[in-house]
Amino acid sequence: MPSVTESPTKPIAAPERSLTQRMDALQRANDIRSRRAQLKRDLKAGRQQISELLQQPPDYLGTAKVFDLLLAVPKYGRVKVSKILSTCRISPSKTIGGLSPRQRDELVDLLRRR
Repeated sequence: MPSVTESPTKPIAAPERSLTQRMDALQRANDIRSRRAQLKRDLKAGRQQISELLQQPPDYLGTAKVFDLLLAVPKYGRVKVSKILSTCRISPSKTIGGLSPRQRDELVDLLRRR
């Protein structure tokens, strides 16, 4: 007799992709990672302002975590970033693209005051 937690259906598998499709996806992912790494270096060096990035984020930042991006700002550690996100009622797992207009505006206003 099957238990309540067992499912009689088979799990749905991801669709098969050709080698070309997988290589294209890998290239796009590598490009996004390198662009984000350069952006974080620019934030650390002061060549880029976090408030400007949050107002008009580039496409490749859509799935980046707000927490990780704030950590790249000089003098912002885990404790300060957690307090900032808590003040703005933003989950630490929230992505840049997932910010609501209220969250985005509140966060930018708070960062500009610091």
